[in-house]
Amino acid sequence: MNKLKLGLVFLFIIGGTGGFIYLSESAMVIRLLLIIIGFLLAAAVARFTTQGQDFYRFCKESIDETRKVVWPNRKETLQTSGVVFAFVIAMALFLWFIDAALMSLVKFIMNQDV
Repeated sequence: MNKLKLGLVFLFIIGGTGGFIYLSESAMVIRLLLIIIGFLLAAAVARFTTQGQDFYRFCKESIDETRKVVWPNRKETLQTSGVVFAFVIAMALFLWFIDAALMSLVKFIMNQDV
């Protein structure tokens, strides 16, 4: 029974997409409605498959775990962002210096004007 439901899911997806392509001369609203209806029907049927129930359970558990996260306050966020920006600027300057030094060295070795 589960394979039959999954087959029906794929048929709804293919039907919506096929309708979108087949009605290429129709208004875009109708074409988009066909895709949306096809995907909504597919999602409704998929919800009752074993894989769909597992996915739904996974989503609920993910939301529960997200609620358990201790999010940083504004001060901690600004401090961390400041450290990241300072590091990026310092690294950019360091790489610019190394690039300029290596370019000067290569020009010196190649006997070109520095």
